[in-house]
Amino acid sequence: MSKEAGLTPDDFPIEADKDKLKTHKGDPVASAESEQIADQIADRLNEHAHQEEQDRWSA
Repeated sequence: MSKEAGLTPDDFPIEADKDKLKTHKGDPVASAESEQIADQIADRLNEHAHQEEQDRWSA
C-alpha cells in the first residue's frame, strides 16, 4: 500500500493553470471543475499556508 505525501511548505505558492493546480515548480497537485474554482482553491490554499507560517513565527 502506497502512502501519498501531502503538500509541504516547499510546494507553495500553489498556482492555478486553467483548471489544474500546480506547485510553483510546475508539479501537478489537483484538478478542479473550472478555472474559477481552481483560482479560488489556489487562493485559499495559499492564504492558509501563509497563516500557518505567521502562526509559527508568532508562537
